[in-house]
Amino acid sequence: MKKRIFSVLVLVMTALMLATTVNAAAYSTYTYSYNGFALQSPDAYVPERVVDMAYVGVEGVTDIRDLEVDDEGNMYIVDRGSNRVIVTNRYYKLKFIIDVFTNEYGVPDSFDAPSGVCVTDEYIYVCDTDNNRIVMFDRDGNYVKIVPKPTASYFGQGSLYRPIAVAVDSYKRLFVVSATTYQGIIVMDDKANFSGFIGAQKAVVSPLELFWRNFMTDEQKEQLDKNVSTEFNNIAIDDQNFIYVTTSSIDEQTLLNNMRNRVMTSDFAPVKKLNSSGNDVMARNGFWPPAGEVDVVEVSLANTPVGPSEIVDVAVGPEQTWSIIDDKRSKVYTYDSNGNLLFIFGDFGQKLGNIPAGSLRAIVYKDDEMILLDGNNSSFVVYKRTDYGDLLIEALRHQNQRIYDIAVDDWMNILQRNSNFDTAYIGIGDALSRDADYEEAMEYYEAAYNVSNYSNAFREVRKEWVSKWIWTIPLVIIVVCVLLSRFFKYAARVNKETQLKVGKKSFKEELLYGFHLIFHPFDGFWDLKHEQRGSVRAGIVYLVVTILVFFYQDIGTGYIFNPTGAYSGIFGQILSVGVPLILWVVANWCLTTLFDGEGSLKDIFIATTYSLLPVPMLVLPSVIFSNILAENEGQLITLLVGIAFAWAGLLIFFGMMVTHDYSLGKNILTSVGTIVGMAFIIFVAVLFSSLVARMVSFVSSIVVELTYRI
Repeated sequence: MKKRIFSVLVLVMTALMLATTVNAAAYSTYTYSYNGFALQSPDAYVPERVVDMAYVGVEGVTDIRDLEVDDEGNMYIVDRGSNRVIVTNRYYKLKFIIDVFTNEYGVPDSFDAPSGVCVTDEYIYVCDTDNNRIVMFDRDGNYVKIVPKPTASYFGQGSLYRPIAVAVDSYKRLFVVSATTYQGIIVMDDKANFSGFIGAQKAVVSPLELFWRNFMTDEQKEQLDKNVSTEFNNIAIDDQNFIYVTTSSIDEQTLLNNMRNRVMTSDFAPVKKLNSSGNDVMARNGFWPPAGEVDVVEVSLANTPVGPSEIVDVAVGPEQTWSIIDDKRSKVYTYDSNGNLLFIFGDFGQKLGNIPAGSLRAIVYKDDEMILLDGNNSSFVVYKRTDYGDLLIEALRHQNQRIYDIAVDDWMNILQRNSNFDTAYIGIGDALSRDADYEEAMEYYEAAYNVSNYSNAFREVRKEWVSKWIWTIPLVIIVVCVLLSRFFKYAARVNKETQLKVGKKSFKEELLYGFHLIFHPFDGFWDLKHEQRGSVRAGIVYLVVTILVFFYQDIGTGYIFNPTGAYSGIFGQILSVGVPLILWVVANWCLTTLFDGEGSLKDIFIATTYSLLPVPMLVLPSVIFSNILAENEGQLITLLVGIAFAWAGLLIFFGMMVTHDYSLGKNILTSVGTIVGMAFIIFVAVLFSSLVARMVSFVSSIVVELTYRI
C-alpha cells in the first residue's frame, strides 16, 4: 500500500516539475521566418494612368467583367450590365460597340449578360452567358455566327451550359469555361461539335453527402449540383497552345495548408497549365507554390485581408511569364516558366493605381504595359513596365534563347538592384552549371534555397571527387567495416567473460553490455535486471549520447536535407528526449505498481535508456550520409532513421515485458495505459502552469495597484 501511495505522489511531483518547464517556456519568445522571394523589391510595373469610360467615350457602363487586347493594341471590354462589348483603339478611344446584331435568320438579336471575350487573328468570340451560347464576330464587329451548346450526347442531357470565359487555340478549337459545368474545361469546335472535357478539378465529397445522395430524387440531385460553386472562373492560352485556367472555389483551409506546407502538386492548385490532353504541365519549382499570397494571415489586423489569395484571372506575358490576380488583395503575382515568383505589385486603397478589394476583374498584357480592370469603378488601370522590369524581361529572353553569357550579366545587374531575388541567383547558377563550374553554381543555388539544382550540381562535384579518390574510398570503407567488426567481437568477448563474473561489474562492462542487449533482447533484459549487468550511470551515458547525436543531427545535417539550417539547440534536444523519457518511466512505474509489475523505478529507467542505443548507432551515420548523398538518394537516410526508431521502440516494449514479467497481452495493455498516463501528466502540468500564470498575473496586478496608490 505504501508503495502505491508513493507512486501516486511521484506522478503528481512529475506533473509539477513538467508544469514548471511548460510555465517557463510560456514566457519565451519565438520568432518564425520564411525564406524565398523577398516582398520588398524594385517595382517592375508602376501605374501610369487610370482610364474611365468617360475618357473612352462611352456612358452608362455599370458592370464590366472582362477585357482582351488584340495584336494591334485594340481593346475589347465586356459591359455585362449594358449587354454589349466596347471596342477601343490602342489609345483607349472608342472604336465601335457590339450590342445589337442580325443573326443568320435575319432576326435582330442581342446579348444577355455577356461575361467573357476572346480575340484571335480573325474573330471575336463573346460568351453570351445567359443566352447559353458563344457569338462570333469578325474583327470589324460584323456578325459571323452563333456557337450553341455542345451537341454531343455524352455532354450530358439537361446539363446547364453558361459560358463565362473562352480561349481559342491555333487549330480553332474552343476551350470554354461554363459556370455550371464541373467536369472540367469544355473542348469543342466552332460548329459546337463536342470533343470532351479536360483538366477536371479534384473534388473532395464528404461521406455524409455521398450517403444522402442515395436517398435524393433526380430533381434534388440536380438542385444540389446547381448550388456547387464554379470549378473554373477564367482561362487564357499562350502561343504554344498551352491553356492556363484559374479557380477560386477551392476550400480556403486546403489552400492555406498547401501554401504553408509548400505542396507543389496540381491537386487543389488555384492555377493550372494544361496541355491539349488536359494534363497539368505547370512547373512548380519555386520556393513557394504559384498560388498568390505567401505571407498569409488568419486574423484580420487593420483591414488586412485574411486567408489565401482569391485568384480570378490569368494572363500570359512576354518570355513565358504569366500573371494571376488576387481579387481579395487587388494584387498581381507574376511567375516565370519554372514557377518562380518574379514580382508582386498592386494593392487596395486611395493611392494612384490601387483598386478596391473585390473589384479586380481581369488582367491583360499590351506591349510593355499591363492593364487591370476595375469592375466597381467602371475603369481600367494602365501599368507601365519600369527599367527594372525591362531588365528582368531581357534576362529571361537571353536565357530562353540560350545566350547564357549575356543572361548572367543581366542577372548580375538585377542583383545590384534586388539582392534578395531568388530567380537571379538560380539563373546565374544555371549558367555556371552549363559551364561545368559546379562548385560556384552550388553557392548561387544555396543563396536561392534551390535544393534540386544544388543537388544536381553537388552530384557532379561528388562524381569528380570520387574519380579523384577512387582507390581511397574502398579502402576507407574496408577499414571502417573491419573496425566495426572488431569492436563488436571485442564487446561480445567482454560480455561473455562478464557473464561468469561474480560481484560488481565495471563501468566498461556495464556500457558494453548494451551491445549484447540490443541483439538479444529477451535474455539481455532478464540479465540486465536479475544479474545486475547494467546500471543507472551507464543508462545516463546512453541518454546523454542520444541527446548529443540528435544535437549533431540538427547542426550537422547536409544542406540538401536541411536547406534553412534550422535547429533547436542543445536545450531543445534535452527537452525533446529527456521529457518524454521521464514521462514514460514515471507513468509506466506508477501504472505497473498498481498492476503487479515486478520492475522498480530504477529497473524501468535502466531498461528504457539501454533501449535507446540503436538510435545514436544509426542516426549518427545517417547524418554523415546526409553530407554525401544527393536529394534523390535521401531514402537511405529515412530508412536508417526509421529502423533506429522502430528498433528502439521494440526494445522498450520487450524491455518492459521482461522487466515486469508480463504476458504479451498484458504488456500491450500496460503500454497503452502508459501512453494515456503520459497524456494525463501533461494535462495536469498544463493545468498547473495555467494556474501559476494566473496567480503571477494576480499578484503582479496587486503589486502594480499598490505601487500606484502608495
